Amino acid sequence: MLRYAGGVTKRANSVLALDVPDDLDDAIAAAEAFYGERGLRCVFSVGPGATPGLDAELERRGYEVVDPTVIMAGTPVAEPDREVRIEERPWRAWLEAWWAVDGRYGSGVDEAERICTGVPAWYAAVEEDGVPLAVGRGVPQGDTLGIYCMATMPEARRRGLARAALRGLVRHAGAGSAYLVTTAGNEGAQALYRSEGFEIADRYHYRVR
Repeated sequence: MLRYAGGVTKRANSVLALDVPDDLDDAIAAAEAFYGERGLRCVFSVGPGATPGLDAELERRGYEVVDPTVIMAGTPVAEPDREVRIEERPWRAWLEAWWAVDGRYGSGVDEAERICTGVPAWYAAVEEDGVPLAVGRGVPQGDTLGIYCMATMPEARRRGLARAALRGLVRHAGAGSAYLVTTAGNEGAQALYRSEGFEIADRYHYRVR
C-alpha cells in the first residue's frame, strides 16, 4: 500500500508492505518511483506482519532506520480528574496545539486536518480559558481504541493534563482495550502510559532513503 498525504507525517506518506510480492525488487522500484514522482523520499514502515525479508533488503540498499517506535497496549480504567472537552471533529485551536507540539510550524496544518478527519474519531482537549493545553485523538476500532496525536504544550507539562486527556478519551469510547505508539527513546511518555495500564506489545520502525 503506497500511502500519500502531501508529505505530512511519515505514517501517511510511507509504504505499508504486508503482502509477499511476486518480485520484491520490482515492488521496491515501484515504490521508489511513486514517491520520487511526488518529490518525496521513499519511506517504508516496517513492523508486525511486514513482508518477510523486506527489512534486510532495504538495509542492503542503504535505507536508514528512522524513528524506532513502541506499540503499547492495555485496558486503562481510571477516570479523569478534571474536565476534558471531547468533540467529533478537530477545531482550529486543537489543531494548532497539536501542530505546535509536533514541531512543524507553518504550512501543513490543513493537510494534517485532512489526514485526521479521514476516519471517524474523537478529539480531546484539556483547556484553560478556552485554550487547549493538552490534546489527544481516539480512533474507535471495534472493541479497541487507537490513541493518537497526544501532545501537551511545553509550558503546561508535568501537571497531569496529558493523563486527563488520555483518560477522557478512554472513558468516552467505552472500549475494552486501547493502544498507542510513542518513539522508543521517549522514556517519559512510556512511563506515563505504563502508569495508566499500558505495556509494550510490539515495535516498528521506518526505513528511509
